This record gives sequence, C-alpha cells and structure tokens, in this order.
Amino acid sequence: MSHDHRPCCAPSGTPAAVTAAPSGPGPAAGPRSTRGQVSLPGGEFAMGDAFDEGYPADGETPVHTVRLAPFHIDETAVTNAQFAAFVKATGHVTDAERYGSSAVFHLVVDAVPADVLGGAAGTPWWINVRGAHWRRPEGPRSDIARRQNHPAVHISFNDAAAYARWAGKRLPTEAEWEYAARGGLAGRRYAWGDELTPGGRWRCNIWQGRFPHVNTAEDGHVTTAPVKTYRPNGFGLWNTAGNVWEWCADWFSPAYYSRSPEVDPQGPGDGTARVMRGGSYLCHDSYCNRYRVAARSSNTPESSSGNLGFRCANDGAATP
Repeated sequence: MSHDHRPCCAPSGTPAAVTAAPSGPGPAAGPRSTRGQVSLPGGEFAMGDAFDEGYPADGETPVHTVRLAPFHIDETAVTNAQFAAFVKATGHVTDAERYGSSAVFHLVVDAVPADVLGGAAGTPWWINVRGAHWRRPEGPRSDIARRQNHPAVHISFNDAAAYARWAGKRLPTEAEWEYAARGGLAGRRYAWGDELTPGGRWRCNIWQGRFPHVNTAEDGHVTTAPVKTYRPNGFGLWNTAGNVWEWCADWFSPAYYSRSPEVDPQGPGDGTARVMRGGSYLCHDSYCNRYRVAARSSNTPESSSGNLGFRCANDGAATP
C-alpha cells in the first residue's frame, strides 16, 4: 500500500490569499516554573525506529544512542484552560486568528457554508475554515466550554513558543520528547509496549474504522480526549501517543539522525519546518502509522490545525 508522506498531519502553510502582519516580540519571559512537570534524570537511550516501520521521508533511522542531561517535561499537553490563562494575561493573538482561518477535519466542521473555504491540496479531508482557532476548534459555531481539560489545538509553533516563554518553560527538544515518551521502556513500539491494544483495551486516542469517512470511535473519542485519558506511561506522562501532535523545538531534517551529536542534540541549525511528535486522533495504520513512539513529522512554524498542540519542558535543576 502506498503511503502519502504527510496525510494526517496538519496541512502546512496558510492560505496564499491571506496575509497577516508579522507578530510582535511576544510576551515577556516568565520566571522559571516546573509546575505540572515531571523531573527526569536524563541518561542514555536508543533513539529512532527499531522496527523499520517508519516512512523513509520522515528519517526515523538510523537508531542511534543519545545521552541527555536531566530535564523536566509537562505531564500533559497544555490544556484549553491553561492556554486561556496565557491569552488573558498577555493578549496573545494566535497565528490562526491573525490569518483568519485554520484547518478542520471534514467530519467535524461546524460553520455556515460561507465560512468553509475549501479543502487542502492533496488532503481533501482537511477543510480550511474561516474563524476556526483554539477557542472555536471546529469553526465559528463551536466552542470549548466543555473542553477546558482538553488539549489546546490550532496552536502554531510560534504560539507554543510564546506560551512556553510566558510560562517560564521552553519547548522540548525532539530527543527529550522521545526519551520522555518512551517512559523508560527501551526499544518498544509504543509508550506501553509493542502491542497496540493489550488485553483488547485502547491505550491511546487514534482513528478506528475506515479513514477518512468512518470513525467508529472505539477508543471513546472522535476528536480530542481530555489530557489525562487512558493511563500515563512509566514516567508519568499522559497521551504521548495520539490525541494531538506536539511541537518540538528542533528544526526538521530527515537526514538528521545520521549526523546528530550523541549528547543533547538540538536539531539542525536551520530549516523550513519544525518537528512534531506523537501523532493525533486522526492517525490510522492504513495511512499514517505515526503514533509509534519513534515516529516524527514536521510542519511550518505558522501552521495550525484541529489536531495540533504542544507540551512544555525545562532544563533540570542547576547543580550547586
């Protein structure tokens, strides 16, 4: 079966017809905070796809040894309630709001026809919806009133970096993200082991059924799930597979693993797209097997969609 390189991920870029003024310098940096974070010892791990199940264009190989300094990382993706506190404190306007539209999955669009601006090239299940953003995830007629503990979505890399700075945190490096997501299990396919549904139970929020038209929602969710759904991994992190894609600090290159430094890799020096990790509620093995813990994808820093969020990290405590 042929696989499109990036079908379930956020469609990249913004509508060509829409331009927005560049954003300002962003909110001031907050005092360092490890609130809601777990402290990880760092150490050595094997990074990459040991099963050779990834897409060649994603660059999940070669498997290589990485050594990390101690660090902190959020237990969960940043929630709507947390993001709302940031917006209230800073007046931050997200890229999706500045551009005037964002990508919504076709089955859940909640907008009048005039606000439906058409499908994304090559991925017709993504609809560009005017007025879709983090407060109105499916379009202008939707809201997040009952989703305060769901992950904030329609978040661009730029938005995520601004939040992290305000919160006294930073975005995780890709290596930190994978180390944390593995939860102490070496060389496994998923955060909980090698089997997708141990004991017949769903352990993550991904697509069931026939993509992109029939989602049976056997896992209990059509779109996002609350951030503390299923079980945490061995390090106490929730939903490192499925639910929403999460931004990492690194620029993306499919060739990076063959030349990355062994100690605290930071990603390539530059690029056009940033790394995204973890997969989302739209992932399905028929076309986007990216809920594996080694899976990686990317998108441009201003891109946003209804399955794209983030979690934050922090350096470990400074040694006296």
